Amino acid sequence: MNLRRTAAISRKEFIQIRRDPYSLIIVLFLPLIQILLLGYGARLDANHIPVYVLDQEGSQDSQALLKAFQASPYFDVIKAVNNYHALVRAIDADQCKLGIVIPWDFSKRLADAGHTSVQALVDGTDDNSAQLAEGYAQAVVATYASNVQLDWFARYGLSQQVTSPISVDYRTWFNEDLESKNFIIPGTVALVMALMGALLSSLTIAREWERGTMEQLIATPVTALEIMVGKLVPYLGIGLADAVLCAVFAVGWFEVPFRGGLGAFFLATTLFLIVILGIGYMISVATKSQLGASQYALLVTLLPTSMLSGFAFPIDQMPAPIRAITYLVYSRYYVSALKRIFLSAASINDLVPQVVAMTIYALVIGFFATRAFHKSLQ
Repeated sequence: MNLRRTAAISRKEFIQIRRDPYSLIIVLFLPLIQILLLGYGARLDANHIPVYVLDQEGSQDSQALLKAFQASPYFDVIKAVNNYHALVRAIDADQCKLGIVIPWDFSKRLADAGHTSVQALVDGTDDNSAQLAEGYAQAVVATYASNVQLDWFARYGLSQQVTSPISVDYRTWFNEDLESKNFIIPGTVALVMALMGALLSSLTIAREWERGTMEQLIATPVTALEIMVGKLVPYLGIGLADAVLCAVFAVGWFEVPFRGGLGAFFLATTLFLIVILGIGYMISVATKSQLGASQYALLVTLLPTSMLSGFAFPIDQMPAPIRAITYLVYSRYYVSALKRIFLSAASINDLVPQVVAMTIYALVIGFFATRAFHKSLQ
C-alpha cells in the first residue's frame, strides 16, 4: 500500500466532507442532537407521580403516612378525596397514576396488633411506570413501618434484636442511586457512533458514482485497498472526535460518572468504528446511490444497536433464542464495554472478551470491505 496515494485520497475525502453540507450536519450536530434527545427521552425513572389519597380515618398516624408520601421526590400528592368512587374515577380519567386508600381502623390495628394494610391502586396502562410506582410506594410504606416498629420497641422496652435477629444491608455498586441515565447514556454513545459512522461511510463510493467521478478514480494508479483506507481514515478521525464530544457531554451535562481509563475507551471506540465504517463502505459499494446507501445503513446499524445490544433492553431478560442472536450483534460488545468503562472503572485488561470479539469483527469486516470494491465500471 502506497502511503502517499492513500494520504491523497484521504485529503480529497476531507475536502468533499467540508464542501458537503449534509455531511457537515451529520458530523457537527447529529451526535449532540441524538445524545440530548436520548439522554432526556430514554429515561426509565419516574418522578412526581400524581397521587390521590383516600384517608378514611384522618388520624395522626394516617396523616404521618401521607406526609411520608409527600416527602418522597417520586410522588406528588395532589388531592384528597372523600370516597372510593371518586378515587376510581380519578384513575379512570388519568388524573392520577396512584391512589392510596388508608382504612378507617388504621391506627387501631397498628396499636393493637402492630399490623395493618394500606391499599394502593396503580394505573397499569404503562407497565414500566406502574412497576416503578408500586416499588416506590412499597419503599415509602416500608420506611414508615420501620419507624413505627422502632417506636413500638422503644415503648415496650424491647431491643430490635429480640424480634429481628437478621437484617440485610443492601449496597448497590457502580450505579449507587440506580439512575437510569447512568446506564442509558453510555449506550447512547454507541448508538450515535453506529448511526453517524455508517451514514457517513455509506456515502463515500456512492457519491463518486452519482457525481460521475468514479471513472477518474478508477483511471488513477491507486489500488482498491488504498481507496478504502484513504476514504475511511477521515471518518475514523471524525468518529473518534465525536465519541470524545459525546463522552464529555455525558459527563459534563448529564453528570454520568466516567471512572475507566481513556486507553480502554479509545481502543474500544476505534475497533467499533472500524466495524461500522467497513459495513457502511460495503453498503456504499453495493448500492452506488447515496439515498439507498443511507437507508440501508440505518437499517443495518440502527435496529440491531438499539434493540439487541443491551442499550435499551437487558440481554439477560431476553428469551434464550434472542439472547443467542445478540452474540452476533457487534454493538453488544461495544455497549457492554462502554457501560463498564463509564461506571465500573474497567481497564483494557477487564475488557478482554469485548476487545477480542470486536477485533475479530474488525478483521472479518475489514477483509470483506477490502474485497468489495473492484476498479471497474460494472
